[in-house]
Amino acid sequence: MTGSRPLRPRLRALRPEAFGADPSGARLERIRRSPNFADGVFQNPVGARNRPSGSMTEFAKIYFHREQRVRRSPAAAIPVHPTTLADLAKPPTSGLRLTWMGHSSVLAEIDGHRVLFDPVWGERCSPFPFAGPKRLHPVPVPLAALGEVDVVVISHDHYDHLDLPTIKALAGTDTLFAVPLGVGAHLEHWGVAADRLRELDWNETTRIGGLSLTATPARHFCGRGLRNQQNTLWASWVVAGDEHRIYHSGDTGYFPGFAEIGAAHGPFDATMIQIGAYSEYWPDIHMTPEEGMRAHLDLQGGTAHGTMLPIHWGTFNLALHPWDEPGEGTLAAAEGAGAAVALPIPGQPFEPGAQGAPAQPWWRPFVAGATAGGAVAGGAVAGGAVDGPAAVPPHEAGGAAAAAARVASTAVSGQEKPEAVGS
Repeated sequence: MTGSRPLRPRLRALRPEAFGADPSGARLERIRRSPNFADGVFQNPVGARNRPSGSMTEFAKIYFHREQRVRRSPAAAIPVHPTTLADLAKPPTSGLRLTWMGHSSVLAEIDGHRVLFDPVWGERCSPFPFAGPKRLHPVPVPLAALGEVDVVVISHDHYDHLDLPTIKALAGTDTLFAVPLGVGAHLEHWGVAADRLRELDWNETTRIGGLSLTATPARHFCGRGLRNQQNTLWASWVVAGDEHRIYHSGDTGYFPGFAEIGAAHGPFDATMIQIGAYSEYWPDIHMTPEEGMRAHLDLQGGTAHGTMLPIHWGTFNLALHPWDEPGEGTLAAAEGAGAAVALPIPGQPFEPGAQGAPAQPWWRPFVAGATAGGAVAGGAVAGGAVDGPAAVPPHEAGGAAAAAARVASTAVSGQEKPEAVGS
């Protein structure tokens, strides 16, 4: 029609802001020169299927099975640590402290610097505020109250790791961002100045203050919009200070590269390892708890060195397994390997290797079918008392809803049971 706007710009104007922006210009040229980019897309270090495999009929049966759906959400609001900000006001005695904020979001205080990994403070991991997986627990502390952060590290651009409202809030601060190659296009689109971006290919390192940050390989995939061009990279991260070294896996399937990363950059005082949202339908892109423990040991040169913090679980429903299964699986894998794991409730700071680090199965009273003493109807392991200041006494496990309301900073009311797959 004469005088009308061309179709493509009009469609672009309708694109949700949360989809971000595609790399272009000099950024796209740099992507095309990457040794990890071929045939128009970024490549995994070893082959990986990033689409669900197997029978979709069987998948649907499991997905809609009523009893299994119930197990994918807690029986009551998951507690959060009630004194996080007061605890963070005191410097870590050892020089290293980690605070798991839920899912893959971790605040790392390392040798006098503060690093925030994959911050997701939004209510849903979705491009839309009205649909998509909703939090199973509130954020432990308001983002604005968290204080200064030296660098925000992003592992990849999926919604449960790169959150629009969180990035827009951080865009108004002075923090720097370390991101995989191509992801900077999203951040610039959302208001982060280009001079605050450190955009890295695999095995590239940047220095921020007294820290070195290295993007290391991972086995995953990328994409936010309807037209996924696979031209933003995914990464794990090594952060090294004067005295400590830590590793964040991002999202990844198991692959031999963990041993190579460990040989080049380890051993680590702490690893943050993805152990949730796994499935036999996408075995190449997420790890089971057993695989996560194997990755931790690989990173440590084959020995049970350092502390493993399990991440990517307990906050959003993103797979078919029970919500607590990653925690139980990690606990069992650690016992089998003789490895140290930290099991904090969301928002509970701890110092890796220190006495009193949280190591109890705090989630058991919140499992559907839990009985007094923390046992779960149907044969789950009984016993664990919840560790830390927000502890729920075991004898109150049967009244999980009341206990959770008492220890949580806010309650999750009217909780839905949204699910998604393949984050």
